[in-house]
Amino acid sequence: MNIIDSKALRKTLGAFTTGVTVITTLGEDGKRYGVTANSFSSVSLDPPLILWSQSTASRSHPAFRDTERFVVNILAADQSHVSDRFAQSSDDKFEGVDIDEGLGGLPIIRGAAAFLECRKMATYPGGDHVVFLGQVENLFRADRAPLAFCDGRYLTHLAQDHVFA
Repeated sequence: MNIIDSKALRKTLGAFTTGVTVITTLGEDGKRYGVTANSFSSVSLDPPLILWSQSTASRSHPAFRDTERFVVNILAADQSHVSDRFAQSSDDKFEGVDIDEGLGGLPIIRGAAAFLECRKMATYPGGDHVVFLGQVENLFRADRAPLAFCDGRYLTHLAQDHVFA
């Protein structure tokens, strides 16, 4: 059996530049939940499907497991502080974060480069993670550069003259 060192795997995967998202939802208790995730990808244009994954050890995992809807907030280049906030455990990750309400009252992070409001279609086990498949029901794209992550750090210096419309 081939044993892969987890530190070596993490370093190798760090060569792949990703966007940075914060996935948000409302729990059955009405509480807002959010988690930073760069494990996000498009799946299909017809129907419009996306996926993301979450550690099953995450404190917010039960809320995402049990909810029918979630929002993928694609962070803007100046929102690394938002990514950091949602990447750590906290009783109220939304404190001090400006939000709007989306479909069903789900929290949308204000100032994000884009967001996708999704209905959960399926979940799949993936080792110590679960993969969520969502169908996009509503979306928005702002004229803002996205935040990127590579080699364990944020990349915030995208071309100034690029138009994101």
